[in-house]
Amino acid sequence: MSNRYAIILAAGQGTRMKSKLYKVLHPVCGKPMVEHVIDQVRSLDIKDAVTIVGHGAENVKARLGGKCEYALQEEQLGTAHAVLQSKHILGGKEGLTLVVCGDTPLVTAQTMEALFLHHEKSKAKATVLTACTANPAGYGRIVRSEEGFVEKIVEHKDASEEELQIGEINTGTYCFDNQALFEAIENVSNDNAQGEYYLPDVIEILKKQGEIVSAYITDNFEETMGVNDRVALAEAERLMRKRINEHHMRNGVTIIDPAGTYIDTDAVIGQDTVIYPGTVISGKTAIGPDCVIGPNSEISNSSIGSATVIRQSAVFDSSVGSTVAIGPFAHIRPQSDIHDEVKIGNFVEIKKAVFGKGSKASHLSYIGDAEVGSDVNLGCGSITVNYDGKNKHLTKIEDGVFIGCNSNLVAPVTVGKGAYVAAGSTVTEDVPGEALAIARARQVNKENYVEKMNVRK
Repeated sequence: MSNRYAIILAAGQGTRMKSKLYKVLHPVCGKPMVEHVIDQVRSLDIKDAVTIVGHGAENVKARLGGKCEYALQEEQLGTAHAVLQSKHILGGKEGLTLVVCGDTPLVTAQTMEALFLHHEKSKAKATVLTACTANPAGYGRIVRSEEGFVEKIVEHKDASEEELQIGEINTGTYCFDNQALFEAIENVSNDNAQGEYYLPDVIEILKKQGEIVSAYITDNFEETMGVNDRVALAEAERLMRKRINEHHMRNGVTIIDPAGTYIDTDAVIGQDTVIYPGTVISGKTAIGPDCVIGPNSEISNSSIGSATVIRQSAVFDSSVGSTVAIGPFAHIRPQSDIHDEVKIGNFVEIKKAVFGKGSKASHLSYIGDAEVGSDVNLGCGSITVNYDGKNKHLTKIEDGVFIGCNSNLVAPVTVGKGAYVAAGSTVTEDVPGEALAIARARQVNKENYVEKMNVRK
């Protein structure tokens, strides 16, 4: 098999996005659109991949890192000019080169592979990825010869009445013989209204040289869609979300309302987990089997064990074990580690805390910067007072501790194994194991005091 290369065109500023963010970095289901393209390219047997960058180059490099090599197009002088910027990396090499746009996040590795195979089978010097649509307005039309090869690509504005009836369009993705590409591209002219060098002109040059130019028709027009504005971005998001949700459902996940469920590309979900409407699962999240997530829950960059229930709650950058119950209306903030069989109830906030197996904070508590052992019961309204106005401090609650309702644990403080803290206490000193801490004023009853106050007359 021939060596394979790829050029990803990602230098355009994308003025129609009307955004400070470089166009190809706009996310689709949690990942920049150009990264979708790179990941699909990299799943193939590609020897070298070169991304052509321009505006926002450093931001693109920071996001993609070492996934590809880079070439800079300082002036945006057209697609052929963009490809030419990679000559110092790919020029002269033998093999096949895929050229794909960085703003086509829906294109799949399967389609790219089919394009490569069709190109080789056709013995062509260039192969165009095409698609058929009932509404081809604005697209370049594919005019074929009697033998079925590409005769020419006609832009919509230049097409005759007969050519306007053609439904096969140019998607902007190509496969070339690499050496033929770089030889032909040197002869591309910018003698046009825009004064730019266009890649389709390479097709015309190769045809004049008597070379074969073929076309591969994809049966999925939607995946060839380019994103040029926010309307197209929303449509790409919808189509990608549909693809992602169908993938999970076919793998054994129940999604009650796919249209109302938002799952990012990199999420992993186990079999027999049920996802209720309004749920957002983002980043590199992994959810085990037999869980119940939602409704109206958000999980981001977190791991969730098996048989865990999370209802109307949010979990960010944390680890949650198995058979855990979270919510409703709980907030698990970053760097929390929730072990198995824990219960985090309604209106409980956990931040940078470890919760040992079987521990409970059932309602109305804030536990931050804490190490909570196993089988601990935190009563309603329990608070770890972790901030002194300048620094955060650690609270340690050891195994088997019972914290009474409305207790404040003023850090740094340790409550020893098996100890009790009486309800309403404000604990400022360590509590020994098995001890009872009572940190509140003694109750005093003033007999008949209400009558003396004369408030009821």
